Amino acid sequence: MSRKLFLAWLQLSRERARLLVALAGIAFAVVLMFMQLGFQAALYESATRIHQSLNADAVLIHPRSRALISMNNFSRRRLYQALSVQGVDAVIPMYVGLGTWKSSESQRDRAILVLGIDPTKISLHIPEINQYRDRIKLEDIAILDRVSRPEFQPFVREVARGEVVKPEVNNRRIKVVGLFTVGSSFGSDALLITSDVSFLRLFKSREPGEINVGLIKVKPDVNIPNIVVNLKKMLPQDVNVLTHDEFVEFEKNYWSKNTAIGFVFTLGTIMGFIVGSVIVYQVLYTNVSDHLAEYATLKAMGYRDKYLLRMVFQEALILAALGYIPGFAVSLGLYDLTKKATSLPTAMDFSRGLWVLALTILMCFISGAIAVRKLRAADPADIF
Repeated sequence: MSRKLFLAWLQLSRERARLLVALAGIAFAVVLMFMQLGFQAALYESATRIHQSLNADAVLIHPRSRALISMNNFSRRRLYQALSVQGVDAVIPMYVGLGTWKSSESQRDRAILVLGIDPTKISLHIPEINQYRDRIKLEDIAILDRVSRPEFQPFVREVARGEVVKPEVNNRRIKVVGLFTVGSSFGSDALLITSDVSFLRLFKSREPGEINVGLIKVKPDVNIPNIVVNLKKMLPQDVNVLTHDEFVEFEKNYWSKNTAIGFVFTLGTIMGFIVGSVIVYQVLYTNVSDHLAEYATLKAMGYRDKYLLRMVFQEALILAALGYIPGFAVSLGLYDLTKKATSLPTAMDFSRGLWVLALTILMCFISGAIAVRKLRAADPADIF
């Protein structure tokens, strides 16, 4: 340990109670930033799980569609027109709708996202769903996401035991015969998948020729961006053509820019940063004030302001490191608790850990930069 770093540590540790309070405050700010960023990442991941699983190289949607929970209809003919473009291998229609789940066991109605897929084709790269394709061909047969919200877990357990759950969806009795794993999202409490025919029975106002998502498969070794360009040229303006990745970003943009949720999580992160900055500033300012005479003595001995400033910044770095460690540990536990309670994909990742560490160091350095203004008052004449 260098001499300056050792001196910085001695100043911080001289008042143990003050140091512990400061570290607790910094850890709280770290936890707050981790939770806000974790919730935001969970929002984006949960909202795009279906998108990421789609068996598609390109996607057709209505231009006014906003998100998967708010999809407009477009003519199914557009999908078959896309099949005439050279390089397109197959097209798959998909219906999407928000329904109402009712059962004798539930205390109130629940919002549920319903997907209607063609059981003769693979619409999603999820093996559990594909193994039920033959069963959902039957009338009013559906499968349920096992990672739905806690309110649906009694039904999940019944189906897991081999029982058939018979709820009402949009006032029509259906049979839930199997489970798959995708995960709940902020937009709905659960996900239900059925055949396109059964979907139209649940949503009686929908027309068979009006779909919500068109999946396009491109032949092997064909350039996907070129196919997308050709589709945009050939198809009318009543559909948007997106690559698979663009469709994922389309959903992320909705939640980050068109809803208050993304703003709230960003604001929460900023508030955590500000809270931590205020705490560190109070500690460093008090520490500088308490040792002002010592700083003046050092200046009288010939030490320049830069030396003293570096020492204060080293104190800020020590506070950042010692406060980050318990904040990181607590956040890991809270992530696990949140995942079990809400079924949201809250998990720590390396990039977020580095980002919060950088924010913590920056937070402490900014506070240190403000606090060192007090050193300008450290006049060597004050010791005489």
